[in-house]
Amino acid sequence: MLMPKLVRVRFAPSPTGYLHIGGARTALFNFLFARHHEGQFLLRIEDTDVSRSKEEAVQQIFNSLRWLGLEWDEEPVYQSDRIHRYQKICQDMLAKGKAYYCFCTQEQLDKKREIARKEKRDYQYDRTCLQLLDAVIHEKLSKGVPRTVRFLVPEGQTTFQDMIHGKITVQHSQIDDFILLRSDGQPVYHLAVVVDDHDMKITHVIRGDDHLSNTPKQILLYQAMGWPLPSFVHVPLILGPDQKRFSKRHGAISVEIYKDKGYLPDALINFIALLGWAPKKNEEILSIADLIVRFSIKGIHKKSAVFDEQKLLWMNGVYMRSKHPEDLYDAVVDVLRSHALIDAFKDRQNILKYIHLMKDRVKTLQEFASKGDYFFKDPVAYDEKGIKTYWNAKNVKDLFSQLKTRIANIHPWNEQSIEKCIRELAEKQNMQAGEIMHPTRLALTGVSASPGLFELIVFLGKETAILRLEKAMKYLDLKSGLQDEVGQLK
Repeated sequence: MLMPKLVRVRFAPSPTGYLHIGGARTALFNFLFARHHEGQFLLRIEDTDVSRSKEEAVQQIFNSLRWLGLEWDEEPVYQSDRIHRYQKICQDMLAKGKAYYCFCTQEQLDKKREIARKEKRDYQYDRTCLQLLDAVIHEKLSKGVPRTVRFLVPEGQTTFQDMIHGKITVQHSQIDDFILLRSDGQPVYHLAVVVDDHDMKITHVIRGDDHLSNTPKQILLYQAMGWPLPSFVHVPLILGPDQKRFSKRHGAISVEIYKDKGYLPDALINFIALLGWAPKKNEEILSIADLIVRFSIKGIHKKSAVFDEQKLLWMNGVYMRSKHPEDLYDAVVDVLRSHALIDAFKDRQNILKYIHLMKDRVKTLQEFASKGDYFFKDPVAYDEKGIKTYWNAKNVKDLFSQLKTRIANIHPWNEQSIEKCIRELAEKQNMQAGEIMHPTRLALTGVSASPGLFELIVFLGKETAILRLEKAMKYLDLKSGLQDEVGQLK
């Protein structure tokens, strides 16, 4: 299919809630398609549902898109600003005989639906109001009788070519005379979306395939107004690991929550791009620039994609390891502050050193706090398995005492001097260096695994290292005393 001279696509969220992963993927596919073809990516806020639309949701959508790097090209279009335009189009269709007034009350319609249900048949409006004489219609209008405007579905069928699903044909007998304008003058989705897409000169409608059933109705509206059709691209939905529709229990939560959980925007973009799309060479780690170059509609699968947060976690770890500490600095400082590990900007070089030591050991930004808190505060407990493995020897306390004295005299304070100190102590005790390093790591961190011990000690500083060794010695004294008491009782 030849592309138009200028591709124009849109993302059109309803501000009744947050931007979730499915919406973010729709936005991303539109963005990538536009950028790949050097076209334009537009944003429309579908806020005609006044009772449910929220300004804070609009701002959340803006914030999430910007955090993901999906910047739009023109000022956002708000449907709430275009009510008169939709009403004008309805008047045009009424004048052309493409639509008609419906004065049926909700109670009357509910009664007809109930009859259809009891008769076990599908309900369709019976066109009662289409039979009304002009004089009766004018009288009702002059009296202000509540009414809607219905589209008059013509006989025949609608066939269209979807760029993913292929040729689709729908019989008009399956389409009800749907409402265009509610009794309060508000447009329904079908009318507003068609008018907006026409006025915004949208060339390709890229959206979830839950909208596939809406497309024949919208094509009828395009045809009724004599407007050219855009190309339609209906993307298969995202499923949870249980193969059911993606929901909150699977992780279909706000994009901002993934941000709060410590995911990087470029990792999340990479991950959701691969939910239902694949590049020709099946690459997995792709920057936004790579995605723009490689993206095509042909790469979108017909089959629904499965959301796997473990893969997202793995991918985030890959991106974390690839980052320069400077690139992570601001985000890590925010995380450390939020966990009260630092109350102000600590020495920048120290924080950068910390990021360098930890970034290969974490998969999310939050883990800089949860897995490395011992860099900033004394351990409150010691790993039980580590105690049994490394602190069982009777001479551990004595080793700590000797190490403390040696550390106090280290100069200059650097990794090489600390390594020399520990290896000399090991040699004096006729031990392997590891037999001192493992117990010492546990004393300084409370855990059995950490970044390099020499780098860790440099980061902690002489005073903190000595204090933590003293704290471990007190713990060993207490533990030994309790064991003696138990032995006497026996």
